[in-house]
Amino acid sequence: MIARSDATRWGAVAKLLHWTVAIAVIGLLVGGLTMTDLKTSPQKFQLYALHKSVGITVLALMLLRLAWRGIDPRPRENGGDHPWLMFAARATHRLFYVLLIAMPISGWVYNSAANFPLRWFGRVQLPALVAPDKALKQLAHEVHEVLAYTIIALLIVHVAGALKHHLIDRDDTLRRMLPFAKARAATAPAAPNQDSP
Repeated sequence: MIARSDATRWGAVAKLLHWTVAIAVIGLLVGGLTMTDLKTSPQKFQLYALHKSVGITVLALMLLRLAWRGIDPRPRENGGDHPWLMFAARATHRLFYVLLIAMPISGWVYNSAANFPLRWFGRVQLPALVAPDKALKQLAHEVHEVLAYTIIALLIVHVAGALKHHLIDRDDTLRRMLPFAKARAATAPAAPNQDSP
């Protein structure tokens, strides 16, 4: 598998970053929605610590994705969609970048404002972003929650779009992002895509 993308497919680095972030984010969302209801116990504290560490990892991976996106070629878009659908796809990808960077930062701010220590996987002590502040703690918690539900909605739109391309349009939009899938047909020339993954 080639590391860099080309006009017809995503490269190994883009695929690895995409699927690693996707799996981590789904795990964070499921964990975040369920762990708050658990009874106070050492296991609950461990889950919170894991949640924070994975969230910081997603932040680092998203910054790496931004850097890689700046030097990695973009595959061509598959033609055939209405202009508004193509606009929606680009907007969705841009919004993902914003949300998946803002989400862990809001969690980090919440953790700092609550005056909790933050150790990445129990090994690296990370600095507080803000001083302890009850009002800011509440605000950051609310922002974190709103961002979580926004990401869930965006994920549904993203998956629906990928399935539309795969099952209805029968083009290679989804297949060329799958780790080991081969293209089923040649992709018609189109304008380069500047907005995904």
